[in-house]
Amino acid sequence: MSEPKRLHPIAVLLNIIKSIKELVIPFLLVVVIPGKNEGIPGWIQPLVIAVIIFFIIGNAFLQWLRFTYRMEEGEFRIESGVFVRKKRYIKFDRIHSIDISEGIIQRIFSLVKLNIETAGGSQADAVLSAICKNDADRINSFISEEKNAKNPFDKDEVEDDEYTAKSSAVFKQTLPQLFVMAATSGAVGVFLSGAIAFISQFDEMIPFERIFKDYEDFIEMGTIILTLFALVALLVVYILATLSMVIKYASFTVMKTDEEIVISRGLLEKRQLTIPIHKIQGIRIMENLIRKPLGLATVYIEYAGGSMEDKESLSIMLFPLIRKKHLHEKILEVLPVYETTTEMTPIPKRALSRYMFRKFLYLIPIMGALVWFFRPWGYLSLLLVPLAIFWAYMQYRDAGWSIEGNLLLLSSRFFSKQTLIMQRSRIQSISYKKSWFQNRKELATISASIKSGITSRVGLVADVEEKDCLIIKSWYLPKKAVDSQ
Repeated sequence: MSEPKRLHPIAVLLNIIKSIKELVIPFLLVVVIPGKNEGIPGWIQPLVIAVIIFFIIGNAFLQWLRFTYRMEEGEFRIESGVFVRKKRYIKFDRIHSIDISEGIIQRIFSLVKLNIETAGGSQADAVLSAICKNDADRINSFISEEKNAKNPFDKDEVEDDEYTAKSSAVFKQTLPQLFVMAATSGAVGVFLSGAIAFISQFDEMIPFERIFKDYEDFIEMGTIILTLFALVALLVVYILATLSMVIKYASFTVMKTDEEIVISRGLLEKRQLTIPIHKIQGIRIMENLIRKPLGLATVYIEYAGGSMEDKESLSIMLFPLIRKKHLHEKILEVLPVYETTTEMTPIPKRALSRYMFRKFLYLIPIMGALVWFFRPWGYLSLLLVPLAIFWAYMQYRDAGWSIEGNLLLLSSRFFSKQTLIMQRSRIQSISYKKSWFQNRKELATISASIKSGITSRVGLVADVEEKDCLIIKSWYLPKKAVDSQ
């Protein structure tokens, strides 16, 4: 594929949509908010709108026309730029992830979007927004073959066929499980906050005062109707959030070969992400307040890749929802190097008082302010006391650590319980610290970090036995380094 190729012409439409998203605020200011100055002629606004539309369409077409890609001499080469010509050469050896997705527009025209990422990039190094599926498969296969050709330990062509045949689905999320996952995900909070943020952008254009004035008599009928209305609204938001999650993760499948994990999912927008196993830095198990009592968990892969443009690629979901009793078996099947029982060494009982103390340290000033300024209703803040005690106990109960061979496990809770599983060779740093209060009880705080996306993922457990912190540190550091400290 040494001849330069252009994207499918539908990429012009995709460029237009992208430009509109980037210019949505200025465009709304021009289109929605009319000029209030009587001295400004009425034709100015239509002219400005026409100029913006012409610029968006013209720029989108020129971006498509000037964008070419080809594969040559062990490199993926891209030339782009309307006024300033940019050339980007990506060596096949540096490519570690190829993400293939199908948005609604791509699916209509039987096209796909292909993202090529290298290690340490803050964004995708190459984005082909609209190419044929065959071309995407050809690019993926060609890059893989070129990379394997440089490896003297690779198999021959016959063995490659056998290797491909070994690729099979190791995990599939069923539709009922997806509904349970979506219903217990907490996505309703994100969905609701997004709706409120969107509506707040137009609070000056929506006549809220007039609307509420017209329905003033209706509101005075009582709080029961308003409460029912609020509950119905929350139920609708909950259902929409659940359905959006089901649509997003429909047909979730995990495929595995000896060197890669391929994750595909999506109903309206299909997506396929290829992750090299050697780039995986750790596994994160999440259990929220609803799923933990049900024995359910969500598992993420922490890997050295992803881009800031695609937040989801920074933390890859491996198992959207899985029963904890099946977790050991599935991890062993997908990533045998992370085989673990996830049994933790708990923190000592004397640490419970510190967890309680930290909660009341923040709670007492808040309760005092509410009681002082909002009496007598402020006394309702006393109900926060049992909630704080319960929260502190949950954090204490779920905190722990474990060392199993070359694996370090750190478990903690803020709202959801997090268990971070790390290989010793992947850990970037381990540190422990102790305050004056911890020193009195011979406790300390241990933390370990691994690379995740373009930043780091940190596991932290507070109030661990000080001698246990030294055990973890000596496990991680060479013996000479420990002796010298």
